[in-house]
Amino acid sequence: MLKELATERGVLRYYDVGEGPPLLLLHGSGPGVTGWRNYEGNLPALSQHFRCLVLEFPGFGVSDPTDQHPMMAAPASVIDFLDGLGLDRVDVIGNSMGGIVATQLAIKHPDRVRSLVTIGGMGKNIFSPFPGEGINLLMEFTDDPTRERLVQWLRSMVFDQELVTDELVETRWEQATQPETLDFSRRMYGSAAMAARAASAAESDAAPYWALLHKIKARTLITWGRDDRVSPVDMALLPMRTIPDVEVHVFPNCGHWVMIEQKEAWEATVLAFLLRGVA
Repeated sequence: MLKELATERGVLRYYDVGEGPPLLLLHGSGPGVTGWRNYEGNLPALSQHFRCLVLEFPGFGVSDPTDQHPMMAAPASVIDFLDGLGLDRVDVIGNSMGGIVATQLAIKHPDRVRSLVTIGGMGKNIFSPFPGEGINLLMEFTDDPTRERLVQWLRSMVFDQELVTDELVETRWEQATQPETLDFSRRMYGSAAMAARAASAAESDAAPYWALLHKIKARTLITWGRDDRVSPVDMALLPMRTIPDVEVHVFPNCGHWVMIEQKEAWEATVLAFLLRGVA
């Protein structure tokens, strides 16, 4: 059941499933995404061992929106969420954008992250161009949303094309084209927003998060799809070499949604990693 937590920045909505040590699950971005859609299939396995908290980030049509860029609003929402539930230290799983947010949390608040698991997205392109195919398709949809562009983007997300069903397309389309959600998507992935972000980064003296990975104290597991066309697997090279206590698991015949496309193998790998650290 969807729950609510009132904060000074608006209402955060989340799912709370299972009992045990707290496990925070952070979702990715893209048209029609929600935390529930990212992780609902994994909760039966994970909740046998953990209290699974699936947070819905502001700006994606479930939690209250803010006036900030979604990537700026997300880290603050995590701190508000943990503080609001009285949680000092958690294990964290982050998918794509959620993995970046989880990584930023582990860098800035090392005392609050016991173990960190990421699913694609986190790191820096080493050999592959940026933006990659999936990001370019996402920008095209965000600039001019059509069902055809949505299908093209969804197909870039997976190795197994049969996963892109009519039901998936319709569900994502309904969520992605809500005016407020589309506005937030354009702040993040519109071509103008992406160009502005690149220009800002070029002028900034602040170190990007991927240059601070050596500050992570948490045990870390990086999971990736070998055939990821959104965030190519060479992005894992920098974090693999930089994070002090890190493991990497690459899944074959798998795109960006590792927790969906390689569900059983991913769950077994993640649980083996997390449970090693449970007293």
